[in-house]
Amino acid sequence: MKITETFEYAAAPERVFAMIADPAFQAAKCEATHPISHTESVTPKGDQTEIVTRRVLPTDDFPDFAKSMIGAKIAVTETVIWSRASVDGSRTGTISLSIGDAPIRMNGPMKLAPSPVGTRTENHGDLNAKTPPPRGQPTTPPPPPPHRP
Repeated sequence: MKITETFEYAAAPERVFAMIADPAFQAAKCEATHPISHTESVTPKGDQTEIVTRRVLPTDDFPDFAKSMIGAKIAVTETVIWSRASVDGSRTGTISLSIGDAPIRMNGPMKLAPSPVGTRTENHGDLNAKTPPPRGQPTTPPPPPPHRP
């Protein structure tokens, strides 16, 4: 499933990136989801900046069948890697989202660029959920039967 998010900010790209790369902003973003707990880190890595947030969220509002498989809480880890700024302040990045031990992942490109309003950020994610085989079923197909002339 494709997911796209666009945000407009009335500030220059340099100021918007400074806000995004502020651990206090990342903490506030996590707190807005009402987690049981959360951590955040912003780490310069050469020409790149890595932002990692981890939230442990309650599953109270999940359907009963999902809670029975997941439990009372689930961990969500988001990793964003931003490039260094171009001359105009624009940046490109990638986002990776994992949801606990569930076979659910989201990956995609991100962009931060000047806009008529100030700055626009775009996130394009591809959400994938892999259904595990039924219990007791092999995860790889069996080999073909031997050839008999």
